[in-house]
Amino acid sequence: MSDANKVQIQIQGKEFLISCPTEAQPELLASAQLLNQRMDEIKQSGKVYGLDRISVMAALNLTHELLQTQRELEALKQQQQHLSDQIAKAMAGKNDTDKAPA
Repeated sequence: MSDANKVQIQIQGKEFLISCPTEAQPELLASAQLLNQRMDEIKQSGKVYGLDRISVMAALNLTHELLQTQRELEALKQQQQHLSDQIAKAMAGKNDTDKAPA
């Protein structure tokens, strides 16, 4: 890991100086941009007031999306494993028939 640098980000008009490894800076900036965007969407909906509540709603929404994505990824991994097992069985069966005497 490389040395941490200070990166300035802006969330809802407030400046924050965050320590971050150099190689993680693009992800930090993208994360800040996404968070800002989601907070703007919540603010513009007019259903949630106050920066604290908007922040919590954005965090909950993003966490919900993360958990959904993790579940979908796990399901895809299981599907991939199932398909790999089927391919292995099919290949084993093909190899057995190739070895059978004619």
